[in-house]
Amino acid sequence: MTTIKKPKSPGRRKAGRRHPLSSVALIAIGLLFTGGAYAAFSTSTASAETSATSQQTIGEGKKLFAANCATCHGLAAQGTGSGPSLIGVGAAAVDFQVGTGRMPMQMNGPQAQKKAVQFTDEQIATLAAYVSSLAPGPGLPEANLLDEKGDAANGAELFRINCAMCHNVAGAGGALTEGKFAPSLEGVTSKHIYEAMVTGPQSMPVFNEMNISPESKRDIITYLKYLENNPSPGGYALGSLGPVSEGLFLWIFGLGTIVALTVWITARSN
Repeated sequence: MTTIKKPKSPGRRKAGRRHPLSSVALIAIGLLFTGGAYAAFSTSTASAETSATSQQTIGEGKKLFAANCATCHGLAAQGTGSGPSLIGVGAAAVDFQVGTGRMPMQMNGPQAQKKAVQFTDEQIATLAAYVSSLAPGPGLPEANLLDEKGDAANGAELFRINCAMCHNVAGAGGALTEGKFAPSLEGVTSKHIYEAMVTGPQSMPVFNEMNISPESKRDIITYLKYLENNPSPGGYALGSLGPVSEGLFLWIFGLGTIVALTVWITARSN
């Protein structure tokens, strides 16, 4: 009896033979795992380096704090009878107070006076890093909020409502009670203006995001810089002190002119 063999199907491959694309798939899987392992290793190494750098920065800031600030604020920044606690004030408060020269204080008084800055930018950054490591607080503002490209008209309205009663509508400053004063805002950097709003130095209230949003703070900065960079459209601004300087000008020169004219007329009649 003759056995008839069936012809092999052209689409069927021999048993044990691998698909032509299997090698490509294995290589792709190997590259994927290798790349993932390398990325994980690189990320962990970078994180470790960043953590080490942060700890070093905080350590340097702690040394500077102990040498220059602990006398008034305490070794752990817990505050003393000579200075308030700094726990929770954040990096923004340190950058403002130290970056404007108000701290360390030159002398005791109703409020810290602005003077020449005592530390470099790097030292200020380490002090801010140490204080901010103690407890959460307002951080340094982002660069896009300091570009002075906000809405100046909205900033002017917000400034008149929230700030003009102390700083004057033109930011020229003004007197407060008990020997305190609101300083002039002319020449103050955008960064320090923003930090003052979020930290409330001296007698100034704190304007958090619930009071004035970051974008609105940007508008206020834009308005102040507009005033600073544009001359008074009405001529000499008399210090931008409004009715105070204008009234004084009228009393001195206006009344003086009237008195002088009266004396001259009287002398001629005699």
